[in-house]
Amino acid sequence: MDVEGHLKALCELTGPPGYEAPVRDFLREAWAELVDEFDTDGLGSLIGIKRGDGPEPRPKIMLAAHMDEIGLIVRDIDGAFLRVSRMGGSDPRQLIAQPVVVHGKRELPGVIASKPPHVTPQKERNEYPSIEDYFVDVGLPEDEVQELVRVGDIITFDAPPVNLANGRLASKSMDDRAGVASLTVCLDTLRNRRHSWDVMAVATSREEVGLMGAKTGAFHIKPDLAIAVDVTFASQPGVSETRAAFKLGEGPTIGLGPNFHPVLFRHIKEVAERLEIPLHVDPIPGRSGTDAWAIQITHHGIPTALLSIPLRYMHSSVETLAVKDVERVGRLMAEFIAGLEPDYLDKLALDGEEEKEDES
Repeated sequence: MDVEGHLKALCELTGPPGYEAPVRDFLREAWAELVDEFDTDGLGSLIGIKRGDGPEPRPKIMLAAHMDEIGLIVRDIDGAFLRVSRMGGSDPRQLIAQPVVVHGKRELPGVIASKPPHVTPQKERNEYPSIEDYFVDVGLPEDEVQELVRVGDIITFDAPPVNLANGRLASKSMDDRAGVASLTVCLDTLRNRRHSWDVMAVATSREEVGLMGAKTGAFHIKPDLAIAVDVTFASQPGVSETRAAFKLGEGPTIGLGPNFHPVLFRHIKEVAERLEIPLHVDPIPGRSGTDAWAIQITHHGIPTALLSIPLRYMHSSVETLAVKDVERVGRLMAEFIAGLEPDYLDKLALDGEEEKEDES
């Protein structure tokens, strides 16, 4: 499959939290020949179901990546200008001078602006404006703005994908359309592989405002295992000095910590070694902030793993990654799933007990 083309198409779509319908519709078409049927949860997460060939009742593995993106919402109309609030973790430092699309009665191109430095008090010139100081200008007179835009309309960034050197790609909404694209790679790879387990590929909704689709999707599916896919911090100035960060193009990461099942971690790592896919350990001592955090404690508790794609400039309109890392995550998940035997859960429990005995 054309991974880069698929990822670009995903990133160009509009889908802030609660408004993911364009992404969901696109994936229904893209996954139509890769899955056996579709389902949705009550919050609009799309579930692509690919049946295994093992004996019934077949165990289920959930693959989760969120399809929503950060954005803005109109909180007030100030004459011909729009005042905004954040949807998800939009960084106010990144907003100034950004082109946007206002989704009113019709789509309106706009720009995010603030007062010029010439009229800004000296003490404020070295500070970033707060979200309350920004406004969106769509270029229309006040009466037309009042006619076309309402409080509560959504605003998305107008930032089409940009190819950089060395297989890098920059765009809005890489977090986490990159993870969604890796699910597509996995499903495409499984077309040529036998697998015993049912695969539930879930493009989750509303992750950026509280992991909502992961909670409802996992409760709806009740999977036996889960792998969440998200992004993690790539090396860049100002990041590597403060936390673990990983180089673009040198492989994805796997989370290690209380949010993840230690035996599942080990088994996925062994598959990566067999495939010669570089897989780096990302130590996460507590809350991962990903769909994995919600899935793990759903129902009676679900053994969960987290695979992450290194990403520069997270929560901006120029999020940058290496496309081959997206491919690697998809292939790794497919190979792991193809190797799952019908009684894997029993072995998972036995392995855990053996580890405890060894530790004692």
